[in-house]
Amino acid sequence: MTDAPRPRTGGQILVDQLARHGVGDIFCVPGESYLAVLDALHDAEIRLTVCRQEGGAAMMAEAHGKLTGRPGICFVTRGPGATNAAPGLHIARQDSTPMILFVGQIERAAREREAFQELDYRAVFGTIAKWVTEIDSADRLPELIARAFHVATAGRPGPVVIALPEDMLTETATVADAPAFRPVETHPALSQMVALQTMLAQADKPFAILGGSRWSAEAVRRFARFADLFSLPVACSFRRQGHFPADHRCYAGDLGLGVNPTLLARIKDSDLLLVVGGRLSEIPSQGYTLLDIPGPRQRLVHIHPDPEELGRVYSPALAINASPTAFAAAIETVQPPRALPWAAGTDDLHAEYLAWSDPTRITTPGALQMGGVMAHLREVLPADAILCNGAGNFATWVHRFWPFRAHDGQLAPTSGSMGYGVPAAVGAKRLLPDRTVVVVSGDGDFLMNGQDFATAVQYDLPILVILVDNGMYGTIRMHQEREYPGRVSGTALKNPDFAAYATAFGGYGERVERTEDFPAALARALGSGLPAILHCPIDPEAITPTTTIQALRDRKRP
Repeated sequence: MTDAPRPRTGGQILVDQLARHGVGDIFCVPGESYLAVLDALHDAEIRLTVCRQEGGAAMMAEAHGKLTGRPGICFVTRGPGATNAAPGLHIARQDSTPMILFVGQIERAAREREAFQELDYRAVFGTIAKWVTEIDSADRLPELIARAFHVATAGRPGPVVIALPEDMLTETATVADAPAFRPVETHPALSQMVALQTMLAQADKPFAILGGSRWSAEAVRRFARFADLFSLPVACSFRRQGHFPADHRCYAGDLGLGVNPTLLARIKDSDLLLVVGGRLSEIPSQGYTLLDIPGPRQRLVHIHPDPEELGRVYSPALAINASPTAFAAAIETVQPPRALPWAAGTDDLHAEYLAWSDPTRITTPGALQMGGVMAHLREVLPADAILCNGAGNFATWVHRFWPFRAHDGQLAPTSGSMGYGVPAAVGAKRLLPDRTVVVVSGDGDFLMNGQDFATAVQYDLPILVILVDNGMYGTIRMHQEREYPGRVSGTALKNPDFAAYATAFGGYGERVERTEDFPAALARALGSGLPAILHCPIDPEAITPTTTIQALRDRKRP
C-alpha cells in the first residue's frame, strides 16, 4: 500500500482503506456480490474469519468492537445476507458498540427494479444504524469509509452500514488513501469538576453507577482509585460488570435482572448519584422506577459522551459531556472532603454483595447444582477469563455469581439478544488467543447460533461452552407460569445430544449430570485443546436460582 495515487479496483481501494484505519480482523459470510473485496483480501495482511451464518458474523464483529473500542468489521452479501445480520446490528446499537457492516449490493444499473435480492438499505437499517450509505463511485471510497469510522466511534458509538454495488467494486479509480482515523475524545470542563467536588463535599449518601461503552482498562483503574479515595459505593449497569472490579472494597453489585433488594434500597436512598457512561435505561432502572422522571429526587450528575443523551430521560443537576475514559482521567484532580460519613455504609454494601454473590448458599432441585458449578469455576478459572452469554434465565448464574475483575472479561448483550454467546466467544478467542474464553449458554439460546461452533473448530479456537439444558425456553416459561400457571404452551423443547453435537463438529463433548462430576469433566474439556461443550442437564423445576416452577404456580393461586 502506498500514499501515491495509482489505479486500483474498488475492491482494492476498500481493503487498502481498512488496513489504513488499523483493521486486523474481518468476519464474513462470503457472497458473489463482493468477490472483488475477497480477491483484494487474498493479498492483504487482514485476517479473515469465515462464519456459518451472517447473524453470527455480525455478533463476532460486535464483540470485537466491544473488546477493542474500535469498529468491528463484518461483510455480508445482499438481501437475506444483510437481513440475517440484523441481530448483530441491533446489539451494536443498544450496546453502544462501534461496528461497520459492509453489504454487497446489486449492480447500479439494476436498481429500483426489485432485482435479485435487492433492498433499500437506508430504509431497512435506518432506524438501527447511526448512518447508512451506498457508495456509487470507487473514487469516493476513501472519503466515505473514513467517515464511517468517525461516525461509528464518535459520541455514543454504534453501527454503520455501507452498501457496495457489485460493479462499483470492479471499476478502476485513481485516488489517494484517506489519513488513518483517530477517535474524537470529549473532556469535562474544569468548572464541571469543581462543581462535582463541591457536590461530593455536600453529600451524605453518594453513589456511582457505571455503564455504557468507551471505557478502557486504565479508565477502570482510575475510577477504582477514585472510589477508594472517597469510599464511594459503586454499582455496574446491566451487563457492564467489567467497568469495576468485583473484589474492590467499594463494589456493591450490578443493576441487572433480579437485583439485590439491599442495593436498590441504597440507590433510592442516595442524595447524590453519579451515572458515568450509561443511559440508565429500562433494565438497570428497573423499568424506569429507580429514579423519578424527569426530575430525580437525588442530585444527578450524568456523564455521557453524547450530548443528546444528557437530559433525554433524566434531568441532571450537572450534565458532563465527556467519555468515561476522559472523565476517569479528570477525576484524579478531585479531592475528597475531610469527613466521609458514608464510608461505613460502603463497607456494609460490599459485605452484602459478597453474601449475595456466594453460589454455595444456593440450592436448587436436581442432581446438578449450578451453584456448585459456579463455585468450582470461581476456584479454577483465571481472574481474566472472558465469560460470554446470550439471553435467558441461565445468564443469572453468570451475572450474579461470577466475580468480574477484568475490564474486558464480560461479553453479553444489553439488548437481550439470544444466540450471542458462541459468536462472541469466537470473536474474543480470535482476537485474544491466550485468554480463557467461556460461554455459558442455555439450550434454546445455544441453537440460535450454535452452528458457529464449527467456526471455532475451523480456526482451532478452544472455547468452552457450558450448556445449561432445562428443555425449554426458560425465561418465557417463567413469565408464562406467573401469568398462566400450569398452561404450558409454546415453550417446551426437545433437544439433541449436545455432547455428540460437539464431537460431530470436531470438538470435545461430554454430558455432566451430577455436581460432583463437573470438576473432572471441566478439566478434561479444558485439557482437550479443542472447542468443547459440556452438556449440563438441570432439573426443569430450577427455573431461576431462587424459585421453582411449582413455587410460581403456587404464588398465582388465590
